[in-house]
Amino acid sequence: MTNEMRNGTFSTVGVVGLGYVGLPLCLTFAEAGLTVIGFDIDPAKPEALDKGETYLKTIPSGRIRPQVESGRFSATTDFSRIQEADALIYCVPTPLTHHREPDMTFIEATARATAPYIQKGMLVVLESTTYPGTTDEVVRPILEEGSGLKADRDFFLAYSPEREDPGNEQFTTSRIPKVVGADSDEARRMVAALYGTAFDRLVPVSSTRAAEMVKIYENTFRAVNIAMANEVKLLCERMGLDVFEVIEAASTKPFGFMPFYPGPGLGGHCIPIDPFYLTWKAREYDFPTKFIELAGEINTAMPYHVVNQLIKGLGALGRPVKGAKVLILGVAYKSDVDDLRESPALKIMSLLEKEGVTLAYHDPHIPKIWTTREYDFDLESTPLTAESIQAFDAVVLTTAHTAVDYDLVARHATLILDTRNVYKNPLLNVIKA
Repeated sequence: MTNEMRNGTFSTVGVVGLGYVGLPLCLTFAEAGLTVIGFDIDPAKPEALDKGETYLKTIPSGRIRPQVESGRFSATTDFSRIQEADALIYCVPTPLTHHREPDMTFIEATARATAPYIQKGMLVVLESTTYPGTTDEVVRPILEEGSGLKADRDFFLAYSPEREDPGNEQFTTSRIPKVVGADSDEARRMVAALYGTAFDRLVPVSSTRAAEMVKIYENTFRAVNIAMANEVKLLCERMGLDVFEVIEAASTKPFGFMPFYPGPGLGGHCIPIDPFYLTWKAREYDFPTKFIELAGEINTAMPYHVVNQLIKGLGALGRPVKGAKVLILGVAYKSDVDDLRESPALKIMSLLEKEGVTLAYHDPHIPKIWTTREYDFDLESTPLTAESIQAFDAVVLTTAHTAVDYDLVARHATLILDTRNVYKNPLLNVIKA
């Protein structure tokens, strides 16, 4: 095993974390001809995968089954099987604490759980999005203590940020350029050799810190520009302008402009979180990240703006918000996915509950809202019919799924709060928010 790795070839890869990042990565390596072992602490995931079944709408069972039947892919909760692998990749969550500081719980727990099984010559790669320095300052000491081995002498450590975009059929995992970074020549060679077996293009950088910064800069770039779009939206509302008309017209400029769109808040595991990882790390260097923190404040405030707009809209109809029946249309964090992570819809629902609103939701991709770290809504998706729509005082459109009949909603809703510009033409019962 070790001799093959030293020669730059890999036969078996272990991936810890079988969610939206880890599962497609497993399949990408298996489809490239490697043997892949997936690890997860949730026994339901290995049980489903070993039957060739999926639990993610973005990954069809038809993609899993051939790899399981060929023997190239298996999944387990038994971390001792890490010893069978040439390389080990961590794809675990990196959330924020309630004080908006990095929560390293999952990374630390994963490193401790896997450390006893790290073998000499093994390559260990962190893919979780995090602040610059995590691989060297957090993962390295845990692995060295738990394994009794020395990084960059006995085993090798690298960082390669995930760049998954669930539901994006144009850019599948293998087609997205893969950034790879390590702190020693041998580790850099090995991580390039590993990902080179399955990815079309590699983007090597000089260190784990550089690779970590690449990912967090990508997502901070998006967060800052979305914040600008949100702020301009608020200004346009006050000036009586349609911000989406403005953005679409500006987008016709063939150079020097990139369109970003406002919304009810940020969602997904990366964009709402990563800028706070960077601002937290910057404080270690006495560097105030005022621009990034301001963007975070603007984006965090958007769900409150949506609720205020709804209160105004109901008030104009002579209906108090307390006791109002409101349908949330779309609770996934983005269109056409079944992912609730950091969805602004959940924050809006929480705020409306505090206002005394009776809530329901419809989402064709999420039949039931599961319990998250912050929210526990005991709700199932309400069927969308003329009668059900008419039963609500207002509909808040938070996610624009293509499977929704928006004409049906427009015909039967008393009031629609449109946060996604679905209704481009003016309608008497539609308010843009």
